[in-house]
Amino acid sequence: MNNRAYIFILATLMIDAIGIGIVFPIMPDLMDRVGAGSTGEGAFWGGVLMASYAGALFLFAPIIGSLSDAFGRKPVLLLALFVLAVDYVIMALASVFWVLLIGRILAGVAGATYTTATAYIADISSASDRAARFGMMGAAFGIGFVLGPAIGGIAAEWHITAPFWIAAAISALNVVFGLFVLPESLPPEKRRAFGRRDLNPFKTILKAFRIPGLAIPLICLFLFEFANMVYPTLWAFFTRELFNWSTLYIGMSLAGYGILLALVQGGLMPVFIKRFGEFRTLQFGLASAIIGMVGFGFISTVTGLIIFILLAALSDLTPPMITAMASNTVDEGEQGLVQGVIASLASIAAFLAPLVVTGTFEAFVDDEGIYLPGAPFLMSAVLLLVIVPLVARLRPLAQS
Repeated sequence: MNNRAYIFILATLMIDAIGIGIVFPIMPDLMDRVGAGSTGEGAFWGGVLMASYAGALFLFAPIIGSLSDAFGRKPVLLLALFVLAVDYVIMALASVFWVLLIGRILAGVAGATYTTATAYIADISSASDRAARFGMMGAAFGIGFVLGPAIGGIAAEWHITAPFWIAAAISALNVVFGLFVLPESLPPEKRRAFGRRDLNPFKTILKAFRIPGLAIPLICLFLFEFANMVYPTLWAFFTRELFNWSTLYIGMSLAGYGILLALVQGGLMPVFIKRFGEFRTLQFGLASAIIGMVGFGFISTVTGLIIFILLAALSDLTPPMITAMASNTVDEGEQGLVQGVIASLASIAAFLAPLVVTGTFEAFVDDEGIYLPGAPFLMSAVLLLVIVPLVARLRPLAQS
């Protein structure tokens, strides 16, 4: 594998995470800037903004994945990165909600960076190596998640738009880097034709579900992503409600989580896979996720938050394991399709979950009745319990 190309893929994922994470600490201030009211109301409109991103990703991720199967990974990946750089400029210039909305929709269209990068890694990896390499991708994403909130929290102290200008510059530089160092990973003889059916995300998803052995990992990934969206959707509003944290504190806490994520997926995951195998690692990650969400449901102190954020980080062992199991069910010519469908299902979850969890948060914070800011976390824990019996059926797909 070309080392410079590998660095580019990891850098691309890191930049993707920076772009996502850079918004989280400044979301309450962004909502204030466009006229949102209380904490609960701001959380709701922030959820709408996140849902718009996810909706665009849902519509375009399978299409982009199939385009990369037909025309190669490199041109699709570089074009998506260019669109992402343009999106950050739009976000920096936005002063009203509808412009923010357009920016997030455009970012959703460019969300193919992760889809195509994952397919690229699948192209050049054996079945036994995919879980570990997907874990390294998660580690790169985690580093980006450290830098994103940190950049957002620190730069916003100077000006609310500064984080977006920084992200735009980084994305543009990565496009130039990719032009020179990224070889094509999918040879012409392994490509498949792009047809009208690939333009319909629903048909593409149905096609993937008909592939033998793929339905259960796809269902598990969807439910896990839906539940896990409670963290990025609510973190800024949740910590501001409980602890009255500033943008800087919110950004630093998210950066701390990103460090933990990088350590888990880049350091602990290979050790866990080697010692316990993919399936046991998956079970451990899922158990950590459930316990962590229950804990966040009832915390009232910073000490409690620190304890349960450790478990939240360990829960990120789960998605790479399931993704690798899904990838192992198909051949090279369908990796783009499968990764596109995975991204599309995640985007459906990311579209629905912010509306559900922010509505729940608003009901338990702003309205009269029971005051329980952690209620959305408890709801997510229940959802994860539903997939426990499904995960048990994934053992045959594990490589060790």
